[in-house]
Amino acid sequence: MKRLFEVCAGNLESAIEAVRGGATRIELCSALSLDGLTPSLGMLKTVREIAPHLIIHVLIRPREGNFVYQEKEVEVMERDITAAIPYADGIVCGALLPNGDIDLSTMKRLIQASSGLPVTFHRAFDVCREPLTALEQIIELGCHRLLTSGQQSTAFEGIPLLRRLQEQSAGRLIIMPGSGVNENNARQIIQQTGVTEIHGSATDATGLTCHEKVRRICDAITF
Repeated sequence: MKRLFEVCAGNLESAIEAVRGGATRIELCSALSLDGLTPSLGMLKTVREIAPHLIIHVLIRPREGNFVYQEKEVEVMERDITAAIPYADGIVCGALLPNGDIDLSTMKRLIQASSGLPVTFHRAFDVCREPLTALEQIIELGCHRLLTSGQQSTAFEGIPLLRRLQEQSAGRLIIMPGSGVNENNARQIIQQTGVTEIHGSATDATGLTCHEKVRRICDAITF
């Protein structure tokens, strides 16, 4: 069974390191210290030029903080998606209502703006109110995958819910564990949940993605 490690790259150097380490797909963002924000169009274009065969999923998140967006913020997200489409292979986004439910109206708009590119619902899911109900809504929306730590601080701690989400999804979308994934736990997370994709930044002490760490995680999930 083929398994995939998606590298979360928060800047140009990290994206280059991910490719050096053997990554075939990245989530491109900025400001990892803020849990990731929309990257600049210039960075996206540059990564595409440097690595024309790399699969690039672009995070669309206009600001730090919660995932409850006002109308003008949604318009910004739509415009960012439209600008990214010529250079991206997928869109990563998420939106919630003030009560912690999925914001279906906003998500429909963002998915429509994505013009058929695969959409990943990001870790806004990890603060949603009813995860199993939310999973069904995300599937019904037509999202292709769900990035989640299982509503815990790390994916390793979230294994019980991740396993339940994987069972409930039953192949209708991809469950992709993320947060705290490294070469020491990636295989165990996959084995105990049954997922085929996993997500992490593979950063070193400088906060940049390290190609050697990427390689080790890729090796760890090849079994």
